[in-house]
Amino acid sequence: MKIKSIYLTGSIVLTALIAGGCTHDFVETNTDPNKMLVGDLQPYGMFENLFYTTAKNNTNYAYYWCNELVQFTACTPMTAQERHRYKISDNQFSSIWSNYATKAGNAVHMYKLAEKFKDDACKAVALTMKVYLLSNLTDIFGDIPYSQAYRGDEGLDHPVFDSQKSVYEQMFAELELANELYAGKPEFEKPTMDLMYNGDMKQWRKFNNSLYLRLLCRVSGRKEMNVGKKMQEMLDNPDKYPVMSSNADNATVRNTGIDPYYNQFRPIEIDKSKFTSNSYLITEQFLKMTIYGEGSAAEQDPRLTTWATKRSGVDDWKGTISGCPAEDAGTAGKDASHLNYEVLVRDDAHAFLMDYSEVQFILAEAALNGYIAGGEEKAREYYENAVTASCIKWAEYEQYSKVKAPINDENISKFLTGHLAGWDNNADKNRLIAEQKFLSLFWVGMEAYHEIRRTGWPLLTIGDGTYFNNYQFPQRMAYCTSTTGTNPDNVAAALARMGGDNTMRTPVWWSIKAITGTFPVANPR
Repeated sequence: MKIKSIYLTGSIVLTALIAGGCTHDFVETNTDPNKMLVGDLQPYGMFENLFYTTAKNNTNYAYYWCNELVQFTACTPMTAQERHRYKISDNQFSSIWSNYATKAGNAVHMYKLAEKFKDDACKAVALTMKVYLLSNLTDIFGDIPYSQAYRGDEGLDHPVFDSQKSVYEQMFAELELANELYAGKPEFEKPTMDLMYNGDMKQWRKFNNSLYLRLLCRVSGRKEMNVGKKMQEMLDNPDKYPVMSSNADNATVRNTGIDPYYNQFRPIEIDKSKFTSNSYLITEQFLKMTIYGEGSAAEQDPRLTTWATKRSGVDDWKGTISGCPAEDAGTAGKDASHLNYEVLVRDDAHAFLMDYSEVQFILAEAALNGYIAGGEEKAREYYENAVTASCIKWAEYEQYSKVKAPINDENISKFLTGHLAGWDNNADKNRLIAEQKFLSLFWVGMEAYHEIRRTGWPLLTIGDGTYFNNYQFPQRMAYCTSTTGTNPDNVAAALARMGGDNTMRTPVWWSIKAITGTFPVANPR
């Protein structure tokens, strides 16, 4: 299988050797003598497209995949869109695999070009992006090629699939290398290309190490990884391992709305009726997590009216039923609330890769469970920092909403002392941290999907229409037939190691289901 990616800078077509599906040992470039060859590019010629297509992909996957799987939204009015029912095709598996794998291959190529031109800034950024992309690939599929990936020129056209444990160890090593490169204070020569950090390598270093914390947290359920030792080392050495310390460090791509730096969703391409009435509706599950009580005394998450809006002419919030049978499609979403079009569909709407709030949630969980020092008192401090930071982040976007519900200090304080998010009002602190972290990951790529499989929180209600996956929450995506067909022996070895068939029911190694044998839901069958 050959995957093509077209670059913004120059008229270039690169066929990337992707991990697993590709059996060819070459990289093709176009041979038009009037066009630059890929091998002659400078690394900055790779950065622009790699970075912005990744950002757009992140937003698209949040909307199209993550929201539907974790029950933020459900596309109940359209039987052609059935991800909330867990009806997912082989072509869709292939598209997800190819998207992440190809972009990661481009990051590898950027790194090689940076080596050629002795550009440590681009080398570091390429490593961070490679790990960011392949961490998503392994977290979605399980075992993947890593040690032998993108080495077709060495004759490795049927790469082995490394165990997920090995993949994580290799990603940690590459994040360490990137951190060392950033520490050398290299100069990013074209900062105007970077609408996230304007070429500031200190900021990129914080993102790199915050990503490191994310991945350490991901495998924290596997005691053999001993993640607490590394987390504490990072906290004890902030000069060596700087991480995000405020919202100013958020890995946010601030699109300008000027070609080619557009948001994934643009008003000219997606009208309001399509985005609201006939598409992805807010679920009952989501509203249960963001509203407590009824009537005028009800508590409400201060972010809710920035994320979603009530149906026109309907006084109350109403959710659709995720996973409902197809025959209920016409009634399940009647009068249901919908995503906030004015906030999310703008030419210059931002794309989110990672936030400071996530770092604080990670530390809260780590302190509560004894991975790092501080105990419950410090865990509470980290947790309240996290919730506050997430609210403040979304306060920036409240200005675009038609319904004004200010996210201010007073409302945040009420939220932190109420039933929804109050530390003292929730006995199970791990559940509280997990569920508030889950909500904070709204619109952050596939992260909420990764987290719910890791923690088991929140408890989801599995709908009666999810028989496509035997009424079980999808634990992974399946390897596509082009991959199983071209690299069958290595795929078979991977599945045997993962302990299951090539289905969405086989859990990934770090998940709560793989560790405990069960995945908790509100209505087990």
